[in-house]
Amino acid sequence: MVDLENNDRREYIFENTLVVQILEPGQRLLSWLIFDCPLTAASQIVSIFHKFKILGNLLRKCLVLGQKVSFIFKALCTSITPMDFSEQFKGKKITVMGLGLLGRGVGDAAYLAECGAEVTVTDLKSEEQLTDSVEKLKLYPNVRFALNGHKEEDFENVDMVLVAAGVPFDSPYLAHAHKAGVPLKQSAALFAELSGIPIIGVTGTRGKSTVTAMVHHVLSVTTGEHIIKGGNVRGVSNLQLLKEVKEDSLAVLELDSWQLQGFGWAGISPQIVVFTNFMPDHMNYYKNDMDAYFTDKANIFLHQKESGVFITVPEVFERAKKMAGTLGQEVVLVDDSTLPEDVLLSMPGEHNRLNAALAVAALRAVSLTDEEIFTGLASFSGVEGRLQLLTTVDNVRIYNDNNATTPQATVAALEALDVGNKNIVLIAGGADKGLELLQLTAAIREHCKQTILIPGTGTERLLAALEGGNSTVNRTIAVEDLQQAVEEARLAAKNGDIILFSPAFSSFSQYNNEYERNDEFVELVKKYE
Repeated sequence: MVDLENNDRREYIFENTLVVQILEPGQRLLSWLIFDCPLTAASQIVSIFHKFKILGNLLRKCLVLGQKVSFIFKALCTSITPMDFSEQFKGKKITVMGLGLLGRGVGDAAYLAECGAEVTVTDLKSEEQLTDSVEKLKLYPNVRFALNGHKEEDFENVDMVLVAAGVPFDSPYLAHAHKAGVPLKQSAALFAELSGIPIIGVTGTRGKSTVTAMVHHVLSVTTGEHIIKGGNVRGVSNLQLLKEVKEDSLAVLELDSWQLQGFGWAGISPQIVVFTNFMPDHMNYYKNDMDAYFTDKANIFLHQKESGVFITVPEVFERAKKMAGTLGQEVVLVDDSTLPEDVLLSMPGEHNRLNAALAVAALRAVSLTDEEIFTGLASFSGVEGRLQLLTTVDNVRIYNDNNATTPQATVAALEALDVGNKNIVLIAGGADKGLELLQLTAAIREHCKQTILIPGTGTERLLAALEGGNSTVNRTIAVEDLQQAVEEARLAAKNGDIILFSPAFSSFSQYNNEYERNDEFVELVKKYE
């Protein structure tokens, strides 16, 4: 076996090309595996590799097929520098539809401009409404703005339209582009197409952010490598992530239904898929059509190859089978009983134990051992805005569950925190999505000592539902804003109580986005620390 203490030089003939590589110690063991040890031994030894462990599952399948040299060689000869995708866009005419204020659209447009594309940015909002985003892009002379509405000419005679998440699927401008033969792309799917790296994709109505964060955290601490995290992540431009891609990279992407439209357009799916659950959401967008909602979500598994892994819960699997017919990829079904009882998590609630079980299945699919997985999970501190314990003041625990934008998510939070003494002061309310409120009103009556509602169309409906229940146990009040809600909650909460901010509705009645609402709540709570 080769000496592992020092770097050395090796030359290979691979596909009629002479390759000279200076091997680092960890790579030389892999080199020995490729060129010197027997095939049968290789399949057993591969699991010991630290850096390339994330390739183990796919590698074993290639070994079975006798593709030992070609597959492992690609892993061995990876570039230590990021790959360059600029030629894909240089000189191209590209329309960016939807700029927004979250930073994703700005980052995507900036990346395209940096690559030398002629970029047209169009949005329904005015320049005044998009001031911060527009100012950042004015640095690029090859960016043109067409704001305060769309024009058909910006969707024809261009090489591509990059569509922001949430653009209506029946937009006449998308139809016009399609008729003109212009490809429609979304940034997460475009990242997957161009990078070609293994991707763990996570979707679901609830839990996708938590599962994504769990998987990313454990991979990062276990392998010691830079694991790319993107998709539906705050402020993260998926095209900017292309700057981080190396040939041995791995990405974990949180994917909402809108981003998965782009995977459907491209006809691709991630190699490893986690589908956490499926419940009513975004019904205002999907016009109360659950099948249309699932059709977008299903793109995460529909285009997987036989080597792919599809991890989900039985309820989703039953629906998936009806839509897809025969599923050729490996399917792993998970429920909360698959997580050992002695595994401790920082995040409360049975729903988070199910999230952890799904994450464990994904991590096993990339060949991590249970010891590595559970050790990594032990150091996972949770996700901002998801049952996040912000602080304890005067023995009152204050939780930030800002990202609970559906009634079901708030029900899960109430069930997770209430141990039977009905000591929760709930702050909720916001913009209506047209979702059923029966379970939420029942949970509020069962678990809350007081409910404080911030303004919004959903608030009006919830208030009417609560008042219609003739509850004399719960006190429910409506306030003018989040600041007043926090003040009222502090007055209502006594020793041992819990203040829970879990809106159950989206933020658009008073905020530009849910992150703005999250940040305001965090700052308001800091005043009491």
